Amino acid sequence: MSEPPVSLVDPTALARFGQLEVVARLIVEGYMIGQHQSPFKGSSVEFVEHRQYTPGDEIRHIDWRAFGKTGRYYIKEFEEETNLQAYLVVDASGSMAYGNSTATKYEYARVLAASLGYLLTTQRDAVGLVTFDDKIGDRFEPSTNPKRFRQLATALQERRPGGETGMSSLFEKLIPSLRRRSLVIVISDFFDDLQPLQTALQQFRRNKHEVVLLQVIAPEEADFPFEKPTQFRNLENDGQRLLVDPHRLRKVYLQQFQAFQQQLKDISAGCGCDLVQVTTSDPFQLALGHYLDWRKRRGKHGSVAR
Repeated sequence: MSEPPVSLVDPTALARFGQLEVVARLIVEGYMIGQHQSPFKGSSVEFVEHRQYTPGDEIRHIDWRAFGKTGRYYIKEFEEETNLQAYLVVDASGSMAYGNSTATKYEYARVLAASLGYLLTTQRDAVGLVTFDDKIGDRFEPSTNPKRFRQLATALQERRPGGETGMSSLFEKLIPSLRRRSLVIVISDFFDDLQPLQTALQQFRRNKHEVVLLQVIAPEEADFPFEKPTQFRNLENDGQRLLVDPHRLRKVYLQQFQAFQQQLKDISAGCGCDLVQVTTSDPFQLALGHYLDWRKRRGKHGSVAR
């Protein structure tokens, strides 16, 4: 029997395999299918609302009467079509380009996002995508069409990280545009000012959205294992470089990093949001397992997209 083309247990090999759509399917079908039963079984066919047509939606769901009146294409959504509406919000800022001993944070994040997208699609949930740096890059509205997963995987694979983090401005634009209660899964290192993040999370919750934060960091960012004099470069501003002695910096850095991590945990808990913290050396199924556990818990207390 021939060996598989890529190790299914090595996150770096998977992240750099190149065929994002294939890798996501392998991860989900190899580890997740059979472990998750959707608690969101739609049985109603009651009409919910219109939304504007986006490429990938099924033509048979176009409301031609609305087209005749407005000259625009709208899709009629029904309860049974949308068990859950989810947005994958993926950080593509410069800091996500960091990777030393493993895949970069963005390479890891895009595989994780694609895997979640495929998992949601197999559950007949509506899934969409938003990528961002200092502005919104890609945006696909949630859809249950299987073609949507291919579109998301392609967009994630073609996106290149760059620019400064713009989480505050992104959420200011995103929140008012979410007309239905949604699940918002943010995948980022969250290396940004946490005060605007807290304000945005509070607004998400006031609007009845569910939020899951998936923090992706590199092992070196958590351990700071550097020994020799090292030049550090700001990946969001290439002009900023600093040569330091790691031995003198390590204690202060770790204190500040741990304080930042604790603040992020406190903000998430205070806003009623789930936080999953992983490194790029962790297997993808670790983060997926956390999501599935969350989904099971939420299933016991009611869905988020009704």
